[in-house]
Amino acid sequence: MNLPELVSALNEFAPPSLAENWDNVGLLVEPIPPHTVSTLFLTNDLTEEVMEEAVQKKADLILSYHPPIFAPLKRITWNTWKERLVVRALEHRIGIYSPHTAYDAVPHGVNNWLAKGLGACTSIPLHPSTATSYPAKGSHRVEFCISTEHLDTVLSKITEIQEISCLTTLPARVEGKEQTRVSLNCSQKALLEVVTLLSQNSLYHRTEILLLHKPLLPHTGMGRLCTLHKPVSLSEIIERIKSHLKVPHIRLAIGMDKTLESPVKTAALCAGSGSSVLKGTEADIYLTGEMSHHDVLDAVANGISVILCEHSNTERGFLSELRDVLAVHLQNKIDVIVSEKDRDPLQV
Repeated sequence: MNLPELVSALNEFAPPSLAENWDNVGLLVEPIPPHTVSTLFLTNDLTEEVMEEAVQKKADLILSYHPPIFAPLKRITWNTWKERLVVRALEHRIGIYSPHTAYDAVPHGVNNWLAKGLGACTSIPLHPSTATSYPAKGSHRVEFCISTEHLDTVLSKITEIQEISCLTTLPARVEGKEQTRVSLNCSQKALLEVVTLLSQNSLYHRTEILLLHKPLLPHTGMGRLCTLHKPVSLSEIIERIKSHLKVPHIRLAIGMDKTLESPVKTAALCAGSGSSVLKGTEADIYLTGEMSHHDVLDAVANGISVILCEHSNTERGFLSELRDVLAVHLQNKIDVIVSEKDRDPLQV
């Protein structure tokens, strides 16, 4: 499978446009074309140890959930470990692709996988994603009424403005007078020209300007608010999560006036570092990899118990599921393997 074809398929699986705007996703390192991919290598973190494993297993493309290039690199030398990753990748003709928060957002991504650890439940995104485009062309809708005698003159000038669409006219009656109601969609840039034109023709005071919103995407977005089909105790939830993540321990802060036997009906979760996503959400528990000390204190004071599992422990298990899903998505045209060296850097 050639690299552009594979990247296109990966982008289709989880569009990079769903990633947070601060993120660095997509194809990060590209060998000299043409480049054929026979083996896709999955890892949560691309460390030097994992890179050596990818070289030994003759990977052609590494899909690293976390982007190994995040802060801009000013040079590519042998001095720092992230620079060495790029050098080794290019030396061995290995591409590097990172989806990161695009995988957090999609319905078949990391957060939905993490929610499976709670047991039977329904979930909705805490922060829904929006479509990349408006339902109709243009970001604004402009509507105004105009007398018949001035209609043709104003319309002819409007049609000369670029980025105008959905121009319609309808008969209207304003203050007992026959007029025409004009409606159009336009871009932000065109809006300034339209307003200027209407002001020149003394129509602005009778104009309505609506800001159009991009539609929300169903089941897509950051974080999840999960409602269990049947409430269970906090201690039971903890055991379910440990089993799902395959970890022997978690860190726990019990909410004010709560105990291990307190019932859990709702859970707000976010894979990785969840403070900014979970903050202010009402739920019985917060489930994430890590949170700041003060955000934990805030949650506890509000009666919310906090379960922390370490950052990458809330993400890494998804790779096994991803391997099987991608194999089908890519029609088994390439081998998809998961790193055996990738692990959370923190140990007890």
